[in-house]
Amino acid sequence: MTDTDRELDPALRELSDWAGDAPPLSPAARHRMRGRLLAVADGRSRRLWQRPGLRIAASGLVTAALTATVLVVVRDDPGTSTARQTVRPVSARTVLAGAAAYEREHPRAVPTTPPRDDQFVYTKEIIKETDRKTGRTVTHVDENWRSVDGSQRSWVMEVGKGWWAPPLKKNESVWPPQDWTRLEKLPTDPEKLILSLLHKTGPNDRNDSLDEITEQEWSEIHFSLAGLLKLVPVMPEGLRPAAFEALGMVPGVKTVQDQKDAKGRTGVAVTYDDPTLPKGVSGYGGYFIFDPKTYEFLGFRDGRTSGDGPGMKKYTQLSYLDGWAITDRAKQRP
Repeated sequence: MTDTDRELDPALRELSDWAGDAPPLSPAARHRMRGRLLAVADGRSRRLWQRPGLRIAASGLVTAALTATVLVVVRDDPGTSTARQTVRPVSARTVLAGAAAYEREHPRAVPTTPPRDDQFVYTKEIIKETDRKTGRTVTHVDENWRSVDGSQRSWVMEVGKGWWAPPLKKNESVWPPQDWTRLEKLPTDPEKLILSLLHKTGPNDRNDSLDEITEQEWSEIHFSLAGLLKLVPVMPEGLRPAAFEALGMVPGVKTVQDQKDAKGRTGVAVTYDDPTLPKGVSGYGGYFIFDPKTYEFLGFRDGRTSGDGPGMKKYTQLSYLDGWAITDRAKQRP
C-alpha cells in the first residue's frame, strides 16, 4: 500500500459508514467529502498527466475527485493527539475543474429568450483600487452596455470613467463575442473549445491536436479564455464550465494561496505565467479568485499603472460582478 493509499483509506471508510437509507448529503457535505478525496487524488493525477496542462489518464476515483475542494487540512501524524495541521495546495487545473463543477451545480440564470442582436448586455462591476504607495483605496462602480452584435455604439466604463465605443465596421469583429449566435457555436467540450480558438494557418491545418500548440498559441488561447470568462456574464448552458476546464489545460497556469477578494474573503487564486511576456508579468485577467472550499468564483485581482517615470503610480484592483441584465437601449437600467 502506498502513502497515498493510506491517506485515502480514512475518507473511504467514512463513506462506507454512511448508511444507505440515510438522507442525502447536503451540497456542503458533499464538497467536504470530495475535498478529502481530492487531496490524495490530486497527488496521483499530477503523475498521470502525459504533459503538464494537457490531458489526463486517470482512474474513476481521480475523475470524480476533481470536482471537489481546493485545499485540505492534513494531519502530519494522525496517531498523535498533538498532530500539527498543515494546508496542502492543489493544482490550478484542479481548482478550475472544481469551479466548472460548481458552475454546473449553480448555473447562472439564462434568459428565457436569447439576447437579440439589437439589444445590449448590461454589467455592473464593483472595483476597489488601492494605491500601492499610499494605501489609499477608492471604490468605483463601472456600468457597461455592450451592443450584442456590435452594430450599435456601446457605453464602456473603466475605473469610474466612461465613453462611447463606436459600432463595429464592416467585416470587423471583437473577442469575446456577446451575440448568442456566435456563443452557441463555441464547443462545450474543453479540448474542442481550445482547438476552436486556434487560427488556421492554411487549408490543410485541421487544428486537431493539443500537442502541436506552440507557446505563442497557448498565450493567445489563454487571452481568449480569460476574456470570455471576464467579459461575458451570460453564456449558453455548459460553455462557462468548459471555459474553466479549458483554462486549466493551459501550461503555465498556477495557484496562489491566501488571496483577498473585494469583499475581504480569503480565497485561492489562479494566474498565468505567460512565457511571451516579461518575467513576473501575469497574463490577461490577472488573478481569478475562488472560494477555497466550494470553488465558487469570487472575483478578480489585477494591477494598473498611471503615468510614467518616477511619478508613476501603481494600483492593485479587486473587482467582482455585482449584476447583469439584457436591455433594449444603452444606459437603460434593468
